[in-house]
Amino acid sequence: MGSNGEKLELEFDEEIPFSSSQGTNKIDSLHFEAPYIASPRSYLSTRVLRKMYQISLLRSIYIVIIKSKINVLLPFGPLAILLHYVTGKHAWVFFFSLLGITPLAERLGYATEQLTFYTGSTVGGLLNATFGNATEMIISLYALNNGMMRVVKQSLLGSILSNMLLVLGCAFFSGGIIHHQKVQVFNKATAIVNSGLLLMAVMGLLFPAVLHFTHTEVHFGKSQLALSRFSSCIMLIAYASYLFFQLKSQPNLYSSVSEDGENNSEDCEEDEAPEITQWEAIAWLAVLTIWISVLSGYLVDAIEGASDSLNMPMSFISVILLPIVGNAAEHASAIMFAMKDKLDITLGVAIGSSTQISMFVIPFCVVVGWFMGKPMDLNFQLFETATLFITVLVVAFMLQEGTSNYFKGLMLILCYLIVAASFFVHVDPSKDGD
Repeated sequence: MGSNGEKLELEFDEEIPFSSSQGTNKIDSLHFEAPYIASPRSYLSTRVLRKMYQISLLRSIYIVIIKSKINVLLPFGPLAILLHYVTGKHAWVFFFSLLGITPLAERLGYATEQLTFYTGSTVGGLLNATFGNATEMIISLYALNNGMMRVVKQSLLGSILSNMLLVLGCAFFSGGIIHHQKVQVFNKATAIVNSGLLLMAVMGLLFPAVLHFTHTEVHFGKSQLALSRFSSCIMLIAYASYLFFQLKSQPNLYSSVSEDGENNSEDCEEDEAPEITQWEAIAWLAVLTIWISVLSGYLVDAIEGASDSLNMPMSFISVILLPIVGNAAEHASAIMFAMKDKLDITLGVAIGSSTQISMFVIPFCVVVGWFMGKPMDLNFQLFETATLFITVLVVAFMLQEGTSNYFKGLMLILCYLIVAASFFVHVDPSKDGD
């Protein structure tokens, strides 16, 4: 028995090196074959990533373009361009351009809402106001290059009035009806600072008009232009300081009430998740803004013909109808955010847009006209300046409590109807070149 046990141990010891060498050979062979196995995997992973990107792109197009029912109006945009070159009927071009811009404006508000998931309410409201005002700025520069200073002034003034009365009023009214069982609140600090900036803008517009109509200029016709250019530079500095104060210096002051208030787990569960990625939202914002700007150009070209065909004053079209089209993006997004009880973003869109136009776009047009050699000034005539002053006071009183309801929204809408009726019977004493 012992001899047999020793023989088994010897045989086992002799088989160990053989098995170990065989294992090392297998391991070496695996190392040798590894590069040839990895290359098909990398190829497959590249194809998978490419397929995933295509699926993501198609899904983004479906969500932004096809999913919304209002996008059935999208064909009216190309149809308006076609009518512009084929028939030349300005009234139809004006009407179809209005219909074509409407779904684009709604989608612009949707893309901005998706972007606010990644940026927050303060930056999101600023972005929405900026993209919404891109149309007004392009229209203004286009008209300014053609020497149509009165169209520039009246359209920008109408944008401020539309945002402060119609857009904010519809947002307050819609949000108050949906959330009638509670009082909607917003950050008073944002409203107070914006009201102060709007009053500063009124001061910048008031002094050149008073200087002109009281005939107290040192050099008639030149002093108001020099004062306008100086005030415009000061207003641009003030707006840049406001942006630094809002985004960098005191960002906590502008945090939304929903973030500081009773934001428990129930509210967190009700929050929606973004449907598209951050870069997709940015890309859609750029595409939609460009397309809206293109249609707005055809809209401006059809204004004079539409005024003659519809027998409407140019001042009414410039101050009332044109800003309604230009502010369609703010209008749709502000109502959308108010209905979702996000009033801080609503104020950032409506009041922030008015602040941006009065403190940035108008002074910017004056400075650009200065370099172009165009006599663009801040003299908006006494009637328009008085209308803006009263509007700023009314809205400032509405916002001082930091609360919103449907009655406040209704009052703002009715105030806008009074303003619209006033401009319908108002005869502009100045020509475009004045």
